[in-house]
Amino acid sequence: MTEPRLSESKPWLRLRELAQASDAPGLRHLVDALDESDRIHSFARLTPEERSRVLELLGPERAADVIGELPGSHAAEAIEELPPVAAAEILEELVSDERADLLGRLDSGDAEAILAESTPETADSVRALLRYPPESAGGLMITEYVAVPEIATAQEVVGELRENVERYASYIVQYVYVVGPRGELRGVLPLRDLLLARGDRSVASLMIRAPASIRASAPRDEVFELFDRHAFVGIPVTEVGDRLVGVLLREDVDRSRVGRAEAAELKARGIVGGEELRSMPILLRSRRRLSWLSINIALNVVAASVIALYQETLQAAIALAVFLPIISDMSGCSGNQAVAVSLRELALGVTRPHELWRVWIKEAWVGCMNGLALGLLIAGVAWLWKGNLALGLVVGVALALNTLVAVSIGGLVPLVLRRLGHDPALASGPILTTITDMCGFFLVLSLASVSIARLAPPVAG
Repeated sequence: MTEPRLSESKPWLRLRELAQASDAPGLRHLVDALDESDRIHSFARLTPEERSRVLELLGPERAADVIGELPGSHAAEAIEELPPVAAAEILEELVSDERADLLGRLDSGDAEAILAESTPETADSVRALLRYPPESAGGLMITEYVAVPEIATAQEVVGELRENVERYASYIVQYVYVVGPRGELRGVLPLRDLLLARGDRSVASLMIRAPASIRASAPRDEVFELFDRHAFVGIPVTEVGDRLVGVLLREDVDRSRVGRAEAAELKARGIVGGEELRSMPILLRSRRRLSWLSINIALNVVAASVIALYQETLQAAIALAVFLPIISDMSGCSGNQAVAVSLRELALGVTRPHELWRVWIKEAWVGCMNGLALGLLIAGVAWLWKGNLALGLVVGVALALNTLVAVSIGGLVPLVLRRLGHDPALASGPILTTITDMCGFFLVLSLASVSIARLAPPVAG
């Protein structure tokens, strides 16, 4: 009989037991035996205090590997519960941007307590990165790079790299950055060119002059656009006076794209305030969701007021009441599909906020095709149910037209909101719901009013 897989035997219970017994070797063996998905799942089942205890027993290097896999909120909770000395040791094993992201989630007092126990170099690096907005080039860059003075020779630079192998082991060293006396970026030297050059050649004679760079204050959209235009693995980041302050890696930019798309999807679905996990406090989760739902109540009341204007039509043809929520829901689904595509394209940089005409044309074609198909389906259902062709035409035409409206609104509203400087993920859903409901109700009831003689059942004589 084969042994059950670790993921099938509730490994978080074993993690808890080993942590309570302070069995560090056993914990390391168990964590190493789990695959990444099982580690994430198991740590999610532990309390913040239990996670902290496990990390402390794993040791700084293994703990840093686990921290890099966990959702940001879980990692922050675990670090916050650790003694500052232990947290600082783990911090030393992380890359600079990961350190800044992690400490940026903590209270300023907790973050400063950890930095006070860190090496001066690490503390200075984290504080420097925390000065930049998270969505800027400075907030995404790393500070692990090799910078050499322009007066250095190839032999001196290679000697520096060999003498400090341990320091540079974790660096992504494909380029050496050449700086002037005040730290200003003068050029970039590919590592291959450095290694193949004569030892007495100066790096100034070997470097690529006036390399492409980006300001630390550049917003994330500008960063995405730059990496879309060029096949850079990394690009130097500068401040005023072209002073080199960091390097922006493509892998971090791609990760940021994915993070923005995920955040946009959460907001579009009503999860306000960013990441939400079910391990978070119930009151916090409730408050975040209610802030979005309460706005939707008010907007839905506005949409429902259209029905009040057509009460007589509804009373004369009560069968319409059955189709109103169907038309509203189906149009909302079509619109939400368009919203999702626009949000993702904006997040990935595929679409720009000014491309309204292009987006509308693309969505209008889909809206016409899907509206026609859905309209025919609902018209057939209405006709078969009541045997009334006029009822089928009313609901079919209303759904077809409202589908076109819904995909148009869903495709364009995120772009318009982004151009106006508002969060498209947060506001697109409520706006779409209100407009499609109002249009759907209006189309059904106004068409029904015109055709009321054919819809109303005959009065018994």
